[in-house]
Amino acid sequence: GSAKGYYLWNTLRFKDPAKHAQDAKEPPASSVNAPFHKFRWVHVPGIFHQGLKPVFANYTYTVTPRYFDSTGSMLPLDKSLSGTTTIAVGPFKKKGLELAFTRGFVHRFSKNAPLRPKGKALLYDINAVAGKNAKGESFTFADEYAWMGFTTREKILGLLEQVVSKKSMRLDVFAYDLSETTIMTQLLKLAGEGRVRVILDNASLHHDTAKPKPEDEFEKEFNKVAKGNAALLRGKFGRYAHDKVFVLYDGATPVSALAGSTNFSVTGLYVNSNHVLVFNDARVAAVYASVFQAAWSGKVSKAKFLASSLTGQVINLTTANIPTANVTFSPHDPTFATKRLGDLVARVHSEGTQKNGSVMFAVMDLAQGSGAVFPALKALHKTGDIFSYGISDSPDGIQLYEPGRKTGLLVTGKPIGTKLPPPFDQVPALGFGHQIHHKFVVCGFNRKDATVYCSSSNLAQGGEEENGDNLIEIQDQDVATAFAIEAVALVDHFQFLDRSSTGKKGTPQADKAAAAVLAGWFLSTTDKWTKPYYDPNDLHCSDRLLF
Repeated sequence: GSAKGYYLWNTLRFKDPAKHAQDAKEPPASSVNAPFHKFRWVHVPGIFHQGLKPVFANYTYTVTPRYFDSTGSMLPLDKSLSGTTTIAVGPFKKKGLELAFTRGFVHRFSKNAPLRPKGKALLYDINAVAGKNAKGESFTFADEYAWMGFTTREKILGLLEQVVSKKSMRLDVFAYDLSETTIMTQLLKLAGEGRVRVILDNASLHHDTAKPKPEDEFEKEFNKVAKGNAALLRGKFGRYAHDKVFVLYDGATPVSALAGSTNFSVTGLYVNSNHVLVFNDARVAAVYASVFQAAWSGKVSKAKFLASSLTGQVINLTTANIPTANVTFSPHDPTFATKRLGDLVARVHSEGTQKNGSVMFAVMDLAQGSGAVFPALKALHKTGDIFSYGISDSPDGIQLYEPGRKTGLLVTGKPIGTKLPPPFDQVPALGFGHQIHHKFVVCGFNRKDATVYCSSSNLAQGGEEENGDNLIEIQDQDVATAFAIEAVALVDHFQFLDRSSTGKKGTPQADKAAAAVLAGWFLSTTDKWTKPYYDPNDLHCSDRLLF
């Protein structure tokens, strides 16, 4: 059946709504009262309508141009001018490949909502009340987790439940951070049934004999209950065991694998912006299974992995079910690491030879790390030859939009940092590490040769030489578009907050609409906002032509 329609809401509103045609049943920021002054935008169902569980279905979007009279007053809505389009809204799936994202740290409940109960209990009841929202309504940790973990949480927990519920199945896990209570509970259940092996990082961030880390506590609980073939191995290759991987088996046969940037932790799922890929394909699963077995047999030794046939080669993942893709598994020797990252940089620079070439990326930290990728991405915004849209928690300098310039954007996902002028703290200090934890680069998303680089690798030379990681390259326009939308949503969001930081001083606001009012930003009453979209020397024009 069809659900009742609604107007999308704007971040900006008119300074004096009473001077314009308004629908009294809608708030001032509703787009019927405050039309979008953009040529494109990203709609996220559930932000303002539908509650915590928005419908996945075909959405029909109706778009209507709005006009002003000679006095600058907006005229009533004229539905005869409307156009419509229908878009399938839901988790990404293409044959055997599924793709999912977290929402990152979003104030859906309250500004100071806790992400776990007080105390240091390893396992806890997620159905306990976490707090109350502005309306005085109680919400649970489960409510928070479902919202912020979004489709990534669904994929991870869905795979765990698949294994738990079918006794012929077993699971291998690569884990870096491990602290999410539902994930740990399921792994312990499988340990008690002899159906799981875990390689768990033991670098100092995750291991301390004097003051045990959550990973140390989990190891202790695992060993208490483990039976049969269940086993847990601690290790770190050269520096970190940095993969975040599941390999599912039915009997002795690998059947599917999960990879990506998402750590199996509270931070990874509910604070960070992250992604996972699920390969429902026996051949791809077998590749990941062989890597796990090599690491397991070699006791997570860098030297032994470097001596295996799995490092230093590009492994084809393409099958009838999986789009054109390949993967490399580190640690690598320096020569291969340099080549792998160099090939990525060459693909980035090749966009400069294309009409409307584009590079979009979300990479955790561009300020630290060796190799060719970080300098290339940091410098990308300086040219007008490539439409560049990038975000990093630590970008080592930012480039915001300026009218009359074609240079690209490089924004920070940590606007509380010192790289921006005060009083920019609309997004409060998280105290949890990173907002942007992705490691992906999208080249030419709107062409047939679209390419995405993604998964757990931080794209730095040191990591490729020292860490257990996987770097996936996918050449598929649909997959590239999904990642491009994620990049656009993140850059638009933080570009808005970064720019509003220079507005009027006042009490910090947690949401963009309030931040806009504080900065003195309101909708204009002329067509002046359209001018940059037709100025060939302005980034907005490149944006319009690209999309």
